[in-house]
Amino acid sequence: MDRETSAEPRNLRRERITTGKQLREALRNGDYVFGTAIVSRLDHLWPEVMASLGMDLVFLDAEHTPNDRQALSTLCQLYQSKGVVPIVRIPKPDPYLATMVLDGGARGVIGPYIETAEQVRQLAGAVRYKPLKGQKLAGLLENSLSVEQELKSYLEQVNENNLLIINIESAPALENLDEILSVEGLDGVLVGPHDLSCSLGIPEQYDHPRFSAAIEQIIAGCRANNVGVGIHVWEDVGYDREVEWARKGANLIMHSNEVSIFQKAMAAQLARLRRALV
Repeated sequence: MDRETSAEPRNLRRERITTGKQLREALRNGDYVFGTAIVSRLDHLWPEVMASLGMDLVFLDAEHTPNDRQALSTLCQLYQSKGVVPIVRIPKPDPYLATMVLDGGARGVIGPYIETAEQVRQLAGAVRYKPLKGQKLAGLLENSLSVEQELKSYLEQVNENNLLIINIESAPALENLDEILSVEGLDGVLVGPHDLSCSLGIPEQYDHPRFSAAIEQIIAGCRANNVGVGIHVWEDVGYDREVEWARKGANLIMHSNEVSIFQKAMAAQLARLRRALV
């Protein structure tokens, strides 16, 4: 049985993901996981809505939205209380920012615009070995320092629900892809199609052969390394492409954002009402 016919039924039969550990395992196993971006300010209603829709995760954006630390922490705790895994995209790939949002209740981190394996390694250190810092963490990441068994067990326990996802959004990232994907502790890749198309010199040309080749390269590399992979898709990119990429192996289904979906649905319903009342 080929992958296209075997992956979907396995995903549909499983219970809904509610913890970071379950999400990490599903990403690495190639199971489909479903999420959307949250770009609005603090709102106590969306967590209940997302849970009722069966969302596995939400991606809270702190790179392009004005959500501050307090708002992000409250949102993370609200989503966790509803069994939806909260992942925060930090403003830049800084391990201290990663630790900050994890302290606030995030169960995972998305590192934006990653281009080197070293950036991933530093973020993995924050996500996997929190609260270690300084020379001890550096020695651990460089494999030049052994860790006491008691400390190793502690780190595994306190960080078992944390996961690391990175954005691949540029030509240099494609050039370094094999090295990036080999970093221990990386759980998933989320492609930023707009930034990637611009970096390739073909802005918003999602049917361009160079863009298609880049997506296929990323999907193949991730699956070969048991790393989850998805493309953040919204209306301009298109539903058909989202399905096509999923059938090729993308299993992190990150669909649009709550504001765009609401706006599109409301516009369609208002247009229908106006037509009926003419």
